[in-house]
Parts: sequence; C-alpha cells; structure tokens
Amino acid sequence: MTSQQKSAWLVVGLGNPGDKYSATRHNIGFVVADTLAARLHAKFSAQKNRAQIAQCRLGLGVDAPSVVIVKPQTYMNDSGDAVAPLAQYFNCEPGFVIAIHDELDIPFETLRVKLGGGDNGHNGLKSLTHSLKTPEYFRLRVGIGRPTTPQNPADYVLDTFSKIERPLISEIANRACDAIESLIINGLEITQQNFNK
Repeated sequence: MTSQQKSAWLVVGLGNPGDKYSATRHNIGFVVADTLAARLHAKFSAQKNRAQIAQCRLGLGVDAPSVVIVKPQTYMNDSGDAVAPLAQYFNCEPGFVIAIHDELDIPFETLRVKLGGGDNGHNGLKSLTHSLKTPEYFRLRVGIGRPTTPQNPADYVLDTFSKIERPLISEIANRACDAIESLIINGLEITQQNFNK
C-alpha cells in the first residue's frame, strides 16, 4: 500500500446515469462532482467498477491529498455496488468517503456537512451504508427543500429544478466544492462552522 493510496479521498456524487435524469434534483450530487472535477482539472475516465472516476490531487506537491471523484453508473438505489469496490481498490477507509446527495429536509441553497447518521429514506445513502458495512462516512447534504404543492416527494426529487432555482445551481455547486475542499484540508469541525449555516 503506497502513501498515495493511504491518503486517497473518495468523493462520491450520488445520482442516476443518463440524460433523462441529468437536470433533476436527485442528481445534484453529479452536478457537484462535475464541478469539482472541472475545478481540479480532472477528467472522468471510462467506467471502472460500474462508475465514472476522475483522479487528481487537491493542491500541488507529492503530499497534496489524492482525490478520486466518483459518479456511480448503477442508478441511485445500487450506488454502493459501485462505491464499495472502488473504496477497496483505492485502499480508502469509510472515514475517507464523502457522499454528496440531495436532501429534502433542508432548504434549497443550504448545505450541511456531517459524519455518519441514518439515511433518512435516501436510497443512495442506504445502499452506501449497506455496501460499506457502516454509516460512518462523510455526507455533504445539498438542500433541495420539500415540494410546496401536494406533490409526491419521490416525483419531486426526479423533477427538474424550477426556473427560479436553475440560475442558482452553479453557485450552489461551487459552494459545495468549497465545503469538500475544506473538509479534506481543515477537517469536519471547521467546515461545519463555515458551511452549516
């Protein structure tokens, strides 16, 4: 096991593959993953272990943390089937996994960073917890809010962002990337102080 492998962070954007889902609320994890890859000048490769991955370093020099950005191609409910083999391949303990996902129970534009916890009915998290055999991985919760009309939440998350919301997605994704970089460099407590507002 090399030092590079020991220091790898697995940053997992949760979403569903395919154009049908690309602009939906449930795919905000993919949006953040794409934004982070562009920011770090990393390109997603062909599929590996049923996922697209982009490898890079956060900063310059051999001691800069190694980051593997992951977009599972298994559909949301089976995300863990792609992530667990990658965690094993990159010698990445669950405490070095960051899952980026949509969150109904916090307002739109709001971010929350946490370690561990339940899945709150989110099937992507449920699959990750089952496959990693622990809930003790980091979560970056990106608020999408709950529907303001009598819409089924399952339909709401698979709907596209509203006209009012769409212009804000880029700024939210970039702020989410700031939170990820802070978590890796500064740790959980400082990141929560700065981003869980």
